Amino acid sequence: MNVRIIEYTEVVNRDQSQVGATDNYQQEALRRFKADVFQVLGHPTRIHIIECLSEGELTVSAILERIDVEPANASQHLAVLRAKRLVVNRKERNQVFYSLRDPLLIEVLATMKLYFKKHLEESMSMLREMEN
Repeated sequence: MNVRIIEYTEVVNRDQSQVGATDNYQQEALRRFKADVFQVLGHPTRIHIIECLSEGELTVSAILERIDVEPANASQHLAVLRAKRLVVNRKERNQVFYSLRDPLLIEVLATMKLYFKKHLEESMSMLREMEN
């Protein structure tokens, strides 16, 4: 089992007599969890794979057609996504199918798009002001 997952689940099992210390520990564990997810999302190819999977379950070959990278490279990215439990896979005969573990991840990416758009609009506004 992944060490980080053990750390996160240990938070829930701590002695409640240490409520203040436990709360701080929980907050830190949550920050580590978020950092791990964002670290995995820190590569454009992995984000592209997740965006493709937002449409639903796909075979590895279908993912390869959409992301246009070498199979070995895609395999490495899928392994990272699997290891961090952002995607799940199932095997059917000679094909492997991937899907998102939790579609909520698409909402996270949509929020990041809004964040990017807002700050891009601010930057464009500043640039227009500088030109005038």
